[in-house]
Amino acid sequence: MRTAQLTIDPAFTIGPADRRLFGSFVEHMGRCVYGGVYEPGHPTADGRGLRGDVLALTRELGVSVVRYPGGNFVSGYRWEDGVGPVGDRPRRLDLAWKTIETNAFGLDEFMTWAAEAGVEPMMAVNLGTRGVREALDLLEYANHPGGTQLSDLRRKHGAEEPYGVRLWCLGNELDGPWQVGHKTADEYGRLAAETARAMKMIDPSISLVACGSSNRRMPTFASWEATVLEHTYEHVDYISAHTYYDPSDGDRASILASAVDMDNFIRDVVATADHVAAKQRHRRKLRISFDEWNVWYESRLQADLDRRGWVEAPALIEDDFTAVDAVVVGDLLITLLRHADRVGVACQAQLANVIAPIRTRTGGPAWRQSIFHPFALTARYARGTVLRTEPVSPTYETKKYGEVPVLDTVAVHDEETGVLTVFAVNRGETDLPLDLDLRGLPGLRGLAHTSLAAGDDPTATNTEAEPERVTPREMNTPTTDGGRSSVLLPAVSWNVLRFAPTGDV
Repeated sequence: MRTAQLTIDPAFTIGPADRRLFGSFVEHMGRCVYGGVYEPGHPTADGRGLRGDVLALTRELGVSVVRYPGGNFVSGYRWEDGVGPVGDRPRRLDLAWKTIETNAFGLDEFMTWAAEAGVEPMMAVNLGTRGVREALDLLEYANHPGGTQLSDLRRKHGAEEPYGVRLWCLGNELDGPWQVGHKTADEYGRLAAETARAMKMIDPSISLVACGSSNRRMPTFASWEATVLEHTYEHVDYISAHTYYDPSDGDRASILASAVDMDNFIRDVVATADHVAAKQRHRRKLRISFDEWNVWYESRLQADLDRRGWVEAPALIEDDFTAVDAVVVGDLLITLLRHADRVGVACQAQLANVIAPIRTRTGGPAWRQSIFHPFALTARYARGTVLRTEPVSPTYETKKYGEVPVLDTVAVHDEETGVLTVFAVNRGETDLPLDLDLRGLPGLRGLAHTSLAAGDDPTATNTEAEPERVTPREMNTPTTDGGRSSVLLPAVSWNVLRFAPTGDV
C-alpha cells in the first residue's frame, strides 16, 4: 500500500481564509428563486414568502456572500421591474433561460432575504443590454442615504436605511456569444471602465468585479482578460473566473482530478493580470472573484431548454449529485483555499435547486444534496491562516490531465485557538495511508477525522425519500506521537483532519 507524506509548518503561509470564499449564487433561473428561496404559501414561508427551511439550510451551509440576480439572466434584466408594489410589476420574457419572469421577487425581496440569511449581497449590473446610466441608478437606489429621487423611492418602498452593497459585478460572461448583449473584449472593457469610474463617483467604498472569460476553454481566454484589464485595471478590484466540471464528460479518474484544471486556471488568470499590472506600472495586485463554480451535468442543459415553451420557473438542471461529486466539490474548495492570496471571492453556483447543494419540492420539504456537506464543513472549519502544503504523494494517470497526484491537501491554522485543520482528498481507488509531520506546531493532539467517501456505491445520491444517504462520518480520532500522526484516507474520499493544542477543546 502506497503512503503519502505531509509536513505542516506555520512559517509557510499563503494568506487569510477570507470568509468571502464561501459564497453562493442566486439567479432567476429555473426554481432557484421561485420554489427555492421564495415560495409564498409554503408551510415554512414567512409573510414575505421567504421559505424558512431554505433559510435554515443556507445558514447551516455557512454561506457568506450571495451573488444576485445573475448570471446570464442579468444581461437582459431591468432592475426597476423588481421594486415597488408586486401587483404593479411587469411580466417579461427572459431570453437567457427562455422563461417568463414575473418579477414577484426583486431587489428589495433579495435584500430582505440576505439580511435574514445573514449573508453579504453581491449585486450584478446589466452591461449586456444596458449601460452606465442604469448601473448608476441601481447604485443610487441601493446605497444612497436619501434626498434624491431614487434613494427616496427605496425609502418609499420600505427600506429607510441604504442597503450598503459593497460588492458589484460589472456584467456577466459578455465574452460568450450566448449572452444577450455579447461584446468584444474592447467593447466590454471600455464600457466596464466607464461604468466603474462613474459608480465610484457615487460610492468610493464599493468593490468592483470585471468580467473575465466565461470558462478556460473559450478561444479568447487570456487575451480577453488582458484586453479587458488594459481598460479597467485601475478601476476594478477583481477579475472574475467561471468554471464547471461535467461528470458525464469523461472518465471518473479525470473528473476526480478536476481541481488540477481549476488550479491551472487560477494560475493563468493571475499571470495575465500580473502582466497587465507590469505593463501599466501598477503596484497593486488584482484579485480573482471565482463567482461561478461547481460540478454540473452540463450536457443535459439543451434538452431541458428545448422541451418546453415560455413558462414560469420551470425545473431546470436540477442535478442529483453523487458521492463522487461531493468529493470533487471538496477538492475544488481545497484549491480555492490554496490560492487565498489571490482569490478573494468565490461563489458556488447555485444555492437552491439549480445545480445546487439545497434541493426543494414545491409545497414540500427541502434537503441537503451530497455536495452540501464538504461546503458546510469547509466553511465551518477553514478559519485562520491558510498554510502552504507540499505533499509527497503517489500519482495516477488520467485521460484529461495526464499524471496527477492521488493526494490533494490544504491546511488552515487558527492562531487564536491554536486549532489546525487539514483538508485532504484521496482521488485514488484504494485507501491511502497519510503520515503527517506536525512538529512545526508542537503540542497538538488529534481532535477529529471526518470523511465523506464514495464507498461501495459511488453513484449514491440524497433524495427526498433518502435525504441522509450520503453524509460524512466520523473516523478514528488521529493520534499523535512526537509531533507526528498517521491516518488512513478511504478510497475516493474528502477528509477533514483537526488537531488542537493539548488541553484545549
